[in-house]
Amino acid sequence: MCRILQNYMFLILFAAAGLSIFPAPARGAAPPSGAPGTVTVVEVVTGLDHPWALAFLPDGQGILLTERPGRLRLWSAGGGLSDPIEGVPEVFAHSQGGLLDVALSPGFDQDRRVYLSYAEGGDGGKAGTAAGYGRLSQDNRRLEDFTVVLRQMPKLSTGQHFGSRLVFDRHGHLYITLGENNRRATSQDLSGLQGKVVRIDPDGRIPPDNPFVGQEGVRPEIWSYGHRNPQGAALNPWSGEVWTSEHGPRGGDEVNIAKAGKNYGWPLATHGINYSGQPIPEARGAQAAGTEQPLYYWKVSPAISGMAFYDSDRFPAWRHSLFIGALVERQLIRLQLNGDVVAHEERLLESRDERIRDVRLGPDGFIYVLTDSSRGKLLRVGRSQ
Repeated sequence: MCRILQNYMFLILFAAAGLSIFPAPARGAAPPSGAPGTVTVVEVVTGLDHPWALAFLPDGQGILLTERPGRLRLWSAGGGLSDPIEGVPEVFAHSQGGLLDVALSPGFDQDRRVYLSYAEGGDGGKAGTAAGYGRLSQDNRRLEDFTVVLRQMPKLSTGQHFGSRLVFDRHGHLYITLGENNRRATSQDLSGLQGKVVRIDPDGRIPPDNPFVGQEGVRPEIWSYGHRNPQGAALNPWSGEVWTSEHGPRGGDEVNIAKAGKNYGWPLATHGINYSGQPIPEARGAQAAGTEQPLYYWKVSPAISGMAFYDSDRFPAWRHSLFIGALVERQLIRLQLNGDVVAHEERLLESRDERIRDVRLGPDGFIYVLTDSSRGKLLRVGRSQ
């Protein structure tokens, strides 16, 4: 009931402010043949510096936005875009590194915890992914008492392949996707946190039912391994499982369901090749014994990033869809699902020619996406009925 009231208040706020704040919708790509309606796009925020992620505050208070150089901002319909929120940790803002994902604690109404993932610098110019939380002040201007709950060790990245997304499951466990820092073999090394999906409690403790707890030489945080650079993750609202999307090399972008203790193959199994055009040296082909095949993959890489499931009633034609952002192909990909099977793929927003970094379902039933550039945007995507 609380969630319903929050969503209702958010809708009222947008209905009241939308006509005066938002420009008229621009037309985007057409839907599949036989489906009514046209995709509509509203530019909610412009002028963001390489935005990476967004999260909705409850009760229509606004939207938290991360910018990769290290800024966390709040946009609200009444106040516009805020100055940077204080208390954000120092980030390694180099190449693909910087301030990355943002997520609210499942108990945000009581604890006001905002979780961030980011690239954290270390010795010798190397970096790794870190994650933690701070309490958002009542005036939404500061993150107080920021506490780190996970550090990717060892720190190996010179600026590539950090992951990373934050997802809470139905039981309150926190999943964090971690890239392999562009060091392929580390994805198969269970003594480190490169190329892994980890599962921890919100305070950083290890759940006792994690698959590798108690195994000597294995990091107990690990939930699954054999990942390359998973920059998308979301909780499937129908099954309760965590799905991930990850960059392949040249080809082989994947969608996976992260299951306990499973090996997702990188670099032993891949549908891609090296950027040089040569095979991946460690690869045994598209399949390798003891590894999982992707739920879905692309032979030509769209360069996929953020993702969101669509379980709203606002646009019935989009029910049971998975939306994924594409950076290189500059599109919003919609995968129509039949259970865990992709039944149809649709490409949207092609005419905008903008790199799509993050995708979220808003409490108002619209899809919100972030475009990744030095003049990045927050877009609200819907359908005319």
